[in-house]
This record gives sequence, C-alpha cells and structure tokens, in this order.
Amino acid sequence: MAIKTLTVAITGASGIQYGLRLLEVLAQSKIQLRVLISRPAQVVATMETDLDLPGQTGEQEVFLTEYCKAEPGQIQVYGREQWSAPVASGSGVSDAMVVCPCTTGTLSSLATGASRSLIERAGDVSIKERKPMILVVRETPFSSIHLENMLRLSQAGVTIMPANPGFYHRPEQVEDLIDFMIARILDHLDIPQDLMPQWGTS
Repeated sequence: MAIKTLTVAITGASGIQYGLRLLEVLAQSKIQLRVLISRPAQVVATMETDLDLPGQTGEQEVFLTEYCKAEPGQIQVYGREQWSAPVASGSGVSDAMVVCPCTTGTLSSLATGASRSLIERAGDVSIKERKPMILVVRETPFSSIHLENMLRLSQAGVTIMPANPGFYHRPEQVEDLIDFMIARILDHLDIPQDLMPQWGTS
C-alpha cells in the first residue's frame, strides 16, 4: 500500500534531530504529513539544537514548512489536545505513524491505551486500526518495564526500532548516524530512499 498520509509524532526523548530529519526527508516525497509535537520535545529542541521552534501550532507549521522545504499545506501540525484532528479517529487515521524519538513514557502510554494526549490517542487509533506504526525509542539502558511494554506493543503489530545506528557504512559525522536511522524507518514503510544503500548492494 502506498502511503499518502503519515503521522509523525516527536516526543521529549533525546534525539529530536531524528524527528526533524525524518520530516525533512519525507517532505521531499510529497506525502501529506500530520505532525504532533509534545511540550517536552519543544524543550529538548532548545537543548539539542540551535533552532527556535515556536510554541504555537500555526507557527510550527510555518517553521517546519520552511525548514523542510515542504509544499504549502503539506505539513499540518496539531495541538496536544486538538481532539478534532483527523488522527484522533479511526475514520481519519493516517496510513502509517512514526513516533520519533519516542520516550519510554509514551511507550508506556501506548502499551496501556492511556490516550491522555493527541499523540497517545493517535497511536492508540493506529494500533486499533492495524496501521503500520514505528516507535523509535530513545533510552538506555532499558528496564524490565520498558522491555515488557515493547513486547506488548510488538505483539500488537507495532515495530519497535530503538535509535541504534549501525557503523558498517563508516559514518564520518553525526548526520551520517542520523541518516542511517531515517533510512531504516523509510525502508520499513516501503518509502523509497537514497540515504543508505541496502546491505550487499554498495
């Protein structure tokens, strides 16, 4: 199935660069992007980047459209409690969803169906509607609780993809490590990418 709409949720785990780079690459694929950014993610953005990510959804839309060089209207940002957003209902669910990076708190909420925020509700809807879903979990070490939550979600059809970049492509800079993970995400969504050759083809 070709993906036409994709929900990208960015939570407050370290590694916001993964989420921003994912949006940047996806914007070039012309896929309609529905973006959800948690409040902790906005804090992390100021800690880990030099970007001045706005706090209001409308301003975030403008910022991300320019940052990602997206088409006008291609990126739609929804608020934490914007329950009227398409992603909050099975009738408007996206073709796939990626949480990148994903906190272990978000992992726990999704594993228990908490749905206290739009990110959690969108994830719950994706799971119940059996849509492809990837969680780029960023934490170390993992506790038994984290691992149990991952197993529960994996058994529900969710792909658990911790932010563990490989080194066999001989990265020369941090951006190469980020692109490794983005390439793996796109491969799992069957979205063409030229960031990283497939194993054995280089």
